[in-house]
Amino acid sequence: MKNTSIKSIGANLLLPFAILAKTEAAPMDGSAPKNRLKVILASATALMLIGTAALVIPHASATPQAGVTSVTLAQGTFDEIDVFAKTDLDPANPKDFWKAMISTKGASHLYVIQNTVVPGGTFGWHSHTGPSLVIVTAGTATEYEGNDPTSTPHLHPAGTTFVDAGEASGHLVRNNGAVNLVVTVVRLVPEGAVQRVDLPNPGYNPALN
Repeated sequence: MKNTSIKSIGANLLLPFAILAKTEAAPMDGSAPKNRLKVILASATALMLIGTAALVIPHASATPQAGVTSVTLAQGTFDEIDVFAKTDLDPANPKDFWKAMISTKGASHLYVIQNTVVPGGTFGWHSHTGPSLVIVTAGTATEYEGNDPTSTPHLHPAGTTFVDAGEASGHLVRNNGAVNLVVTVVRLVPEGAVQRVDLPNPGYNPALN
């Protein structure tokens, strides 16, 4: 929203430059027309206002991770995936079955990663370019969603799992416990894409990073 606002303000303030191009040429005696002088003054004022606006509008900064050690256990590239699996769990009940479907467009890269986070450590606010399946093997992961104005924590203790869909709104995962947090992550992203996108604090709780 802020970027759109800046572009709109800039276009309106620079309007005098467009008017300047349409003003009459200077008289033969070399003096500038009064209208031309007025437009020049207006244009200079516009530039000053744009500079001031750039100074007063705050730039949100990313919140990088801290206290995190990552090890890539395995990785590989897959061509387009189009798989549908269905397993009958109870032959006596035709509606009792398990199913899974993976459908991708374009090449994908699969990562298997182990992350260790020290007490008080944080992944920082971020999103991903693809989905992640997360297994918590030690400690407790405390997760906050970027689109939650209440900043409600979601606890994932050792032995549990959760899915990170990689939404643009992002999330924050912290280790608020007294022991190391260890998670194993299986992540699928577009081939050649970064895994992580740093995000600024969404603003609901500025101290939560």
